[in-house]
Amino acid sequence: MSHLNLYFLRHGETLSSQSGTYCGILDIDLTGEGYLMAEDFASAYQDMSWQAIYASPLKRTQMTAKPLAEHLGLKIEIKEGLREIYYGQWEGKTPEEVNSHFHDDYVSWLADPGWNSPTGGEKGIDIARRSSEVIEEIQKTHHQGNILIVSHKATIRIMLCSLLGIDLGRFRDRIGIPVASLSIVEIGERGPLVKVMGDRCHLRAELRARHGS
Repeated sequence: MSHLNLYFLRHGETLSSQSGTYCGILDIDLTGEGYLMAEDFASAYQDMSWQAIYASPLKRTQMTAKPLAEHLGLKIEIKEGLREIYYGQWEGKTPEEVNSHFHDDYVSWLADPGWNSPTGGEKGIDIARRSSEVIEEIQKTHHQGNILIVSHKATIRIMLCSLLGIDLGRFRDRIGIPVASLSIVEIGERGPLVKVMGDRCHLRAELRARHGS
């Protein structure tokens, strides 16, 4: 029996993922090694049969999807619902800076990011609502085959929580999504089934050894 397989790929390395600063709507590019990660993914998965490629509107996801899309001759479908969490006034700041300047909001967000937001930003439930609309659209459009969804760390964590019935308030505590990692969920008769989580085997060894977050 054929299933619908959702391949969730986090974008390659950026200066923000390297430094640990909060980067939601900031439209930054991949680093040189980030581009290598995108190429490695394409090389590893280019011989598979793909139905479609979806990505957020941000450059870092589109550049990660581009090598595979070009090889396959597929258009990248841009979906606003796949963009990263908006960090509000925390954008571009380190956790230490946020804790210093927005301490109460930071403590609340760490305790339950599902229902508390970064100062002026989005709650986890907000991301769950907009991303679930994309997943529903994909399921209505594609009943079987392999779908690539290139998105972001928090957004992928939240989509996986929504699919698997994990409390959204625990998305930062329960699911690790390293840079350029792949997670696979099979949608079958009994619902979503995790097949792979946070895999980076497609990366060359030297990249796999680094960039663990």
